[in-house]
This record gives sequence, structure tokens and C-alpha cells, in this order.
Amino acid sequence: MHEPELAVRCRGLVKRYADVTAVDGLDLDVRRGECFGLLGPNGAGKTTTVEILEGLLEPTSGEVEILGRRWKTDEAWLRQQLGVSLQETFLPERLTVREILALFRSLFERGRDVDSAIDLVALREKEHARYAALSGGQRQRLAVACALVGEPKLLFLDEPTTGLDPQSRRMLWEVVLAFKKQGGSVVLTTHYMDEAERLCDRVGVVDHGKMIALGTPKELIDSLGGSQIVEITLATDAEETLAAVAAALRSAPGVQHARAQVGRVVLTVTELHVALPAVLAELRTRGQDLTNLSTHHATLEDVFVTLTGRALRE
Repeated sequence: MHEPELAVRCRGLVKRYADVTAVDGLDLDVRRGECFGLLGPNGAGKTTTVEILEGLLEPTSGEVEILGRRWKTDEAWLRQQLGVSLQETFLPERLTVREILALFRSLFERGRDVDSAIDLVALREKEHARYAALSGGQRQRLAVACALVGEPKLLFLDEPTTGLDPQSRRMLWEVVLAFKKQGGSVVLTTHYMDEAERLCDRVGVVDHGKMIALGTPKELIDSLGGSQIVEITLATDAEETLAAVAAALRSAPGVQHARAQVGRVVLTVTELHVALPAVLAELRTRGQDLTNLSTHHATLEDVFVTLTGRALRE
């Protein structure tokens, strides 16, 4: 079986700043036509990795290929093939939406017309509004339109829906899915787990500059060993007590994993109807008063916390 054609290929990627290693021997493949999600806590190295892939930073060492080309020899060609929407974009405040898109379109040899780009992100009512008058969500949608106006083959989106209302978020999801359906490739960073599960074919979790997990959202969720998450809050939040309770519950029927977190105990279970009675019985035996219990289906957020020990937005 032949290896799929790759939009991004990097091997042994390293980036050091003095005594700090931001990226530590990272290997990464992004297949053409897929949406790849890069997740990691603050300081994990994902932003540095993406900036190297975008040609904004030089790596300390390692190999990087974008669409089969290298930045050192093919920068001009690559700039025509990429669309980039940064986490924060600052555009000329006195220009209108239409003028900004016309400016960005002029940078590319080919691309979509300005009216198409405006309609793509539903900014028709604001086409003659100056950038300074746009809301944060409208500015974010304009930044994505600027990234798409050159009809790129590879799109980098750094937290594209931060600050957007739910309707605008879903509208941009549809834009990304349509871009992918037409054969485009996407590298996405996001703090929203539902976004990663909805958009990404595969997800890589980065921590301390290394890839610590890689797979489809379903594969990563299945790796938890259970389909349900139970969160328990006790009358006490003493770390020693929570750790002891978590250790005791690991052997309860139906419980696959148990860990103490700040102020609570979190369980991964396979059979909720079997696990809950056993858990409650163990708490009674230990004389622990339950103040709250909640359950939900396992998500990428649970995978992330299990792997890194912290929530994505911490």
C-alpha cells in the first residue's frame, strides 16, 4: 500500500530558544484532503510548530516539507498555495471589508473574486464598513475570508472561531468542510473540543514539544477504555482524601480508570448501571459525603485531560 500524498511532512522538528526547547523532535504528517487538528495546552509548542510550517519561523533542526516543497528553495511558490488565518489579525482600520479583500486578492496569481469571498463568510451587509467598525466576530470572519481569497491548497487556521457566537461558529465550520470537500487540506488549532470532533479527520495532541497522541477523534476517545465519564464532588476537597478515594474506586466493577483532579474525582466507566451502585457503596463504606455527581459521554476534552493532566483552556 502506497503512503498517501502528504500536504505536510516534518521529521525530527526541533526549535530551541536559548535554554528552552519549544519543539522537541516532532514528527508530523498531514494528508492531502484532510483536516488535521493540532491540540495542546499553552506552552506545549503547537503555535511554534504551526509558525514553522507556515514559513514564519526557522526550525533549529529537522525536515519540513509543505505540499512536497521546502521553504528554503520554493518560498515564492508556497506563498501562492497557502492560506493563513492567525489567532490575532490586525488589518488597516480605515479600509473597508471590500477593500481589504481586494488587497489580499491582488497578492495571488489566482483566486476567487471579492464578492464570492464576502458571501463565503456572510459579510455582505458589512462590505462597505471600515475595519475599525467591525465587531470581534466580524473581524475573525474577515480574516478567514482573507485566508481563502487566494484559493489555497493548504489552509492554516489558528483558533478561527474564538469569540464567535454559536451561529457564526457553525457557519465557519461549513466553510471549512466545503473547502475540504473540494480537495483542500487544513491544519487547525482550536480550544473547542466539539469543533475538533466535528471538523478533524485526525487529531494530534502536543505537550512539552512532543506528539503524545495521534489518531481519529473516535480512536482517541476509545483509547480511554470507557464510553462514559463520571465526575464526583465530595464534601471534602482535601487532595489526600480525593487521591485515596480515586485509588479505591479503580477496582470497582465497571470502572476502567479513576483519577483525582482539583476538587473532584473523575472516573472512566464502561457500564454506567454497574459502576454507579458500586461507586456509591464504596463512598458510603469510606464515610464520604457526596455533594454532586454528573455523567457524560467521553469526549476529546476527557482524552486531553487524561493525557496532559489539565484542561485545554488552562
